[in-house]
Amino acid sequence: MTEPTRHFVHCPDAANGHRMAYWSWGQPDAAHVVLCVHGLTRQGRDFDVLAQALCARAGDGLRVVCPDVVGRGDSDWLADPMAYQVPTYAADMLTLIGELRATSLDWVGTSMGGLIGMAVCAHLGAGGVRRLVLNDVGPTIEWLALQRIGQYLGRGGEFETLQQAADALWAIASSFGPHSPAQWLALSRHMVKPVADGRDALRLHYDPALALPFRQVTPEAAQQGEALMWQLYDSLAQPTLLLRGADSDLLSVPTAEAMTQRGPRARLLQFAGVGHAPTLIADDQVQAVADFLLG
Repeated sequence: MTEPTRHFVHCPDAANGHRMAYWSWGQPDAAHVVLCVHGLTRQGRDFDVLAQALCARAGDGLRVVCPDVVGRGDSDWLADPMAYQVPTYAADMLTLIGELRATSLDWVGTSMGGLIGMAVCAHLGAGGVRRLVLNDVGPTIEWLALQRIGQYLGRGGEFETLQQAADALWAIASSFGPHSPAQWLALSRHMVKPVADGRDALRLHYDPALALPFRQVTPEAAQQGEALMWQLYDSLAQPTLLLRGADSDLLSVPTAEAMTQRGPRARLLQFAGVGHAPTLIADDQVQAVADFLLG
C-alpha cells in the first residue's frame, strides 16, 4: 500500500459537531491499531514513512491510523477557536477510538500529539493503550520554545509553488534535523492546500485561528498546565518510549530524565543533530519505534 485511505468521524462539540479526518494504512479490520497523532501545526500525512514501515513489518495484522487533528488537514475548522486545546483533541480521539474498535491499541504522539496521548491514556486507564511513544514532548514544555512557536503560528501567508512553501516551512522547521530535498518536499506536500478563491496559489493547511488560544497562554497558565500534565503522566503505567532530539528546545534534558524516573518510567532515546522534533522518517528513528511497538 503506497497511499492511505481517508475516512471521517463525527465528533460532538458545543455547536453542531465537526468532522475529523483520519488516514488509514494496512489491514482495515486489523485488531491491532497504532494511532499516530501529529504536532501543533502538522497533519496526519506526516507519518507516511513510519506507517508504511510498520505495516510492512507487521504484515496483515496491523492498521496504522493517522488523524488530522481538528483545524488541520482535511478536518473541519472549529466555530469557536478557543476550543483548539488538548481537552477538545482528546475527546475527539476517544470518539475515534470508539469507532476503530481495536482490541490492541498503541499510541505514537509527536509534540502536541504526545500531550493528547497522555490525556487519552489517563482517561482510558489500565489496558486502554498497550504501548505509548512520546516524541519530543513531556509534561514540562520550555517557555522559550512556546515563544518561538508563537512567532510563526497562524502567519503562513500564500505561496506560488509547492517548492516555495517547502522553503518557507524549512526556514521555521530546520530543527527537525537533516532531510534530503526530496524528503522535505514530500513532508511539505500535505502542508498546503489551494486557496479557496480558485487562484493558482497555495496556503497552509491549518486554521490560522489556532493561534488565538495559543497566544493567550501566560507563564502562570503554563505552570498550571504543567502540574496537570505531570499528574496525568504519573498515572500512566504502560511501557513508554520517550524520543528526544538531542538539541530540542522544547523537551529539556532534566524533564526527559525525570520522565525516566516517574510514572511509567519511560525508556529514553536521543537523536544527535536533531532538535524539536524528530520527524520519524530517518531509518534509525523508524527502527526505534518499530522495535518498541512490534518487537
